Amino acid sequence: MTSSSAPSRKTLSKIACNRLQKELVEWQVNPPAGFKHKVTDNLQRWVIEVNGAPGTLYADETYQLQVDFPEHYPMEAPQVIFVPPAPMHPHIYSNGHICLDILYDSWSPAMTVSSICISILSMLSSSTEKQRPADNDRYVKNCRNGRSPKETRWWFHDDKV
Repeated sequence: MTSSSAPSRKTLSKIACNRLQKELVEWQVNPPAGFKHKVTDNLQRWVIEVNGAPGTLYADETYQLQVDFPEHYPMEAPQVIFVPPAPMHPHIYSNGHICLDILYDSWSPAMTVSSICISILSMLSSSTEKQRPADNDRYVKNCRNGRSPKETRWWFHDDKV
């Protein structure tokens, strides 16, 4: 899927290419449990299948993440969204945008695609109810012109869901 919220594409830097190739090799050798990288010839956009963890609200459900890497990855966080239909979760909007601090303010170049995936699966697994964020309709309406989730000023206040 081509997302309307994809950032304008600039060619990946040599550092970003090297890092992503290294992460891809590591993923092939030791993929995180519950995830499958859908192989394409585009190093700058990864599509990852997410399987809900057994014993959680999302068990036996499958979703897709789209990861778009910026020119200066890993110094800059990738854009990570769920390809609709996104899971019903208090921190995931119906357009696929994810309210998770490590994707924005708490990003560190030490993080990898695998660590992002594990954090997202942990967020899903710890949820006690399937519902959209309270401001879902307003937020999604404001994003209709292709706004990236990286342009949002997120308020990270709820770590209990």
